[in-house]
Amino acid sequence: MMEDMPPLVVACCQTAPSVGAVDDNLVALRAALGEALDAGAGIVVATELAGSGYAFADAEEARAHAEDLAGPTVSAYRDASQRGGGAVVVGGFCERGEDGNTYNSAVAVEAGAVLAVYRKLHLWHDEQSCFTPGAQAPPIVETRHGRIGVAICYDLEFPELTRALALRGADLLALPTNWPRTAIPPGERSMLGTLAMATARLSRTFVAVCDRAGAERGVDYEGASIVAGPDGYPLAESTDPLTPQVLTATVDLAHARDKRTGPRNDVVADRRPEVY
Repeated sequence: MMEDMPPLVVACCQTAPSVGAVDDNLVALRAALGEALDAGAGIVVATELAGSGYAFADAEEARAHAEDLAGPTVSAYRDASQRGGGAVVVGGFCERGEDGNTYNSAVAVEAGAVLAVYRKLHLWHDEQSCFTPGAQAPPIVETRHGRIGVAICYDLEFPELTRALALRGADLLALPTNWPRTAIPPGERSMLGTLAMATARLSRTFVAVCDRAGAERGVDYEGASIVAGPDGYPLAESTDPLTPQVLTATVDLAHARDKRTGPRNDVVADRRPEVY
């Protein structure tokens, strides 16, 4: 376990980007990142495709909004990460790959330096018409705050991926996200938020999902950003799907390195992979 690690503020910047409004998206993104850092956040998660917007009509439109690591969205993340003695920022962007393909990607930066770029493995619905799927496992980045595993949105629905990140030592899973809203039975909570909680519980890791707010091109979104602790319970969550907001939770990442669930049980040590 980590020793002498002070409590840490994790923030989710739930913005409402729109395709065709890049300048406005970036103004809102920079403002939300600044608000998170003003609140003392050491780790900040931004939404999926935060600079470009999400609901592309086709691959051509996605390609027109793509950028490389010197582009404006990643620059916003790098600039923000240089505040507060060197914050960690994980956020989504529409990536123009050096291979000429367009990717739905996330970048992890710390103190102005790019630590990793992840290209989304599991493409949801019309993303399959706009992006090339990634081909590399999600990264874990070593930061001054702890080990952060990076994935994107629909990846959360693949327990093989999230468990693999936990087994590789991730203390926190950070997921930029755009969750389209689905019907929720009366009295029930979002199943997607429940999935984040279950993921945290099953591997005893922290999970930070930064969803987006509002609507875009006829699609309504959950606006259900959540930070869940290793016991699965939410430390902070949004209940307002319409309003951009910055969500914060204070965490102790050392707790993610204790996999015990009782005096005789451990969610890692009790596994029986030889018979699965």
